[in-house]
Amino acid sequence: MKSRYKILIHVLFWIYIINQAMFPVYLNKIDTKSLQDHMYLKDIFITTLLNIFVFYSIYYVIPHFLRFNRKWIIFPLVILLAAALSAVRLPIEIAYWKYIVKLPASELQFQYDWIWATLKYVVIISIYAMLIRFSIDWFESQKYKDELIKQRQAGEIALLRSQINPHFLFNTLNNIYSLVYNKSDEAPEAVMKLSSIMRYMLYDSNTDFVPVIKEIEYLNSFIELQQLRITQKDFVEIRVFGSMENRTIAPMLLIPFVENAFKHGEKSHEPGIIIHLNLEPEKLIFTVENYIKRNHSAPIEESGGFGLHNIKRRLGLLYPDKHELKINLSDEKYKVELIILN
Repeated sequence: MKSRYKILIHVLFWIYIINQAMFPVYLNKIDTKSLQDHMYLKDIFITTLLNIFVFYSIYYVIPHFLRFNRKWIIFPLVILLAAALSAVRLPIEIAYWKYIVKLPASELQFQYDWIWATLKYVVIISIYAMLIRFSIDWFESQKYKDELIKQRQAGEIALLRSQINPHFLFNTLNNIYSLVYNKSDEAPEAVMKLSSIMRYMLYDSNTDFVPVIKEIEYLNSFIELQQLRITQKDFVEIRVFGSMENRTIAPMLLIPFVENAFKHGEKSHEPGIIIHLNLEPEKLIFTVENYIKRNHSAPIEESGGFGLHNIKRRLGLLYPDKHELKINLSDEKYKVELIILN
């Protein structure tokens, strides 16, 4: 909690305490004798001053008590502290009335009621001090925990990305090696596509979210690179519905499903892979559908540390309670549908 908020809490508390003391004046329910020579205001002054002394004595000492390993000792220490504060407070109050206000000696004769009144004030103010101290400490502890969670999540997302990037690079280099080995004229184009992919992976994907249009450009580069080794011209159908303006998405979130379709899809159909991105006002719907090889379950790729578990984990970190992932497998097709709410 920031210092200015702590100061504000303390200021508001003392305004509340003084306001409570002034209530009889507001309601005009105080005898005229107490108003003579401002006696009631003098009483409020010394009482508030001593309450401040008790409050901050408890406020700063209590945290030290909590550090004891033997927690049972805290309660008797608090009792002793309250008794000590009462023993200090009472003589100060008597001295104030005797030497500063100069009350007559007849009004300063010692009474046991003073002890109980002093102890009552000390106990009440001590309870307030502990409540405020524990509340502030609890908020600071929660803020610290939230920061740790955010840092851990950011670290996990970075780790998941680091697992994804080498995986893409490994497969792509294999494809380019094959083209170069066969002296294909398409090898230079493949290198250019790889350059586009690497630029996106190294520079554009280092933020939590990127414009949807950049993710689509990345998908197109990846698809074009993959199609260099496929004979069918129209093997992939990719369509985008709706406006991409001002729409964002987590980088490299969609590519695993497309890569999986290429790896496990049946190459004899045209189109063999159907990709649709529907950008509705309140949600994004991404579907990838591909024909599967006979007797093949078309699982999400697991090699290189990348798989369905990592996809779900990243979705959970980036879109908690705001996404739905559906995977449907039939005899001929494998379909993935990802819904992300705005």
